[in-house]
Amino acid sequence: MAEAATKDHTHIQIKPHRPSFSVDLADDAVKEQTIPFFRSHTRGKEKTWIISLFVILHLVAFAATMFVNDCWRYSHGDCALRSLGRFSFQPLSENPLLGPSSSALDDMGALRRRFFMQPQQTWRLFTSLWLHAGAFHVVINLFSIIFIGIHLEQEFGPLRIGIIYMLSAFIGSLLAAVFVQNNPSVGSSGSLFGLIGAAFSALTRNWKIYNDKFAALIALSFATIINILLGLLPHVDNFSSLGGFISGFLLGFVLFIDPRLGKRAENKGGLLGNSIESSISLKHKLDRPVLRSASLVLVAIIFAGGLAAVLREFDANNYCGWCHYINCIPSKKWSCNDGQIPCEVLVSSGRLTLTCTKNDNYRVFSYTNISQARIEDLCSLMCS
Repeated sequence: MAEAATKDHTHIQIKPHRPSFSVDLADDAVKEQTIPFFRSHTRGKEKTWIISLFVILHLVAFAATMFVNDCWRYSHGDCALRSLGRFSFQPLSENPLLGPSSSALDDMGALRRRFFMQPQQTWRLFTSLWLHAGAFHVVINLFSIIFIGIHLEQEFGPLRIGIIYMLSAFIGSLLAAVFVQNNPSVGSSGSLFGLIGAAFSALTRNWKIYNDKFAALIALSFATIINILLGLLPHVDNFSSLGGFISGFLLGFVLFIDPRLGKRAENKGGLLGNSIESSISLKHKLDRPVLRSASLVLVAIIFAGGLAAVLREFDANNYCGWCHYINCIPSKKWSCNDGQIPCEVLVSSGRLTLTCTKNDNYRVFSYTNISQARIEDLCSLMCS
């Protein structure tokens, strides 16, 4: 009887090794599969909360910007879509993206060179991340974030995408601050380009597993080109986009895994599913250690270098005379003026006359209660 019991006990100890063999075979089978890059997910929709949260925060920030702008009051009704009242937009001649005035962007925390010459203005590195230059900017930017971000979040999880989103946005803000000139600049596109860079990284890293890689390249390239062209208009900072793209691309190599293995572990349940997830974490989440380590070091160098440059008030425009064209292409329909342009102000008989000393253009207003910040906005327009 004792010998029989011993044999039974030994048999029970051997049993757990059988599922391990089958799991290895299943992992090998998964590795041989190919999948589409932009695939539809029947599960995992509950995991898209981080991108949804970011989109809501951007919308709230834009609504707050238009509330502060109050075109109806500060521009005395000279607004686009005046039926919106306080939330109406500046004229297209002033903001071609259908948005707020330069002074309103300053009040909300946009980047501008002169602010970094003053103490205690580094908070703008954080606030500029959430600002948009106008309604057109909001629609195109957020649509791109939703299109790319939700796919990445479903594929790789909210934690990884949240880290990429915020770090890319901040590194983009650092690069924008190094190149910013003396006109307001917003950096909300940095986070979008972080997602675009991460998507390119996922496509490059897992090139062999995708069966629609060229279609994905076309879609991502189209989103990139559209948003770069948008950055050639006033206030949208393309250097923020560049910094976000580079950091997002590198962070993708640091954080991403093979999406087929992650999806397989997600679809398993119970104790067996937990053991598979643990196995993937150890075996696959730290694969390609040299590539991950090198990418992490590069991100750290870019972050530290950008932060040091900003704190030392480094101005890259002193070494690059043409770089400002990356941010804004001059046109007769909008102003890319950099720096303070003096205007003569004359108040007489309840009227205010502004004259640009650069080209002698002038404008007469039937009211005199205009703030100094608003006078600077108008002067910039007349002198362009």
